[in-house]
Amino acid sequence: MAFAAALRGSRRAEAEAAYRRYGVLLDTWHIQHTPFGPWVLVVTRVDDCADIEAYAASSDEFEVWFKSTVHALTGSDPNKAPLRPPSTELYTWTGVTRVGSEAAE
Repeated sequence: MAFAAALRGSRRAEAEAAYRRYGVLLDTWHIQHTPFGPWVLVVTRVDDCADIEAYAASSDEFEVWFKSTVHALTGSDPNKAPLRPPSTELYTWTGVTRVGSEAAE
């Protein structure tokens, strides 16, 4: 996907700066091929949900490009907060070290 390639490549520094500016701790995308067509699953974790409103209101050149690309790809308008229906995390697990690794010994 060209959008992800740009974020990993030519626009990486801008993406990293924007993520830091809005307190993004994690942003991960996955593609899932279903009988209904491909679905892109996105998980974004932020420090403070109030930053979402600042992101939605941003007119910074990178954010305008990012939001317009998201809108074109998904139909979801990132200029409108809240950007998603409310959700409740049901489960999370984060591993620090692998059992048997040098760090765990």
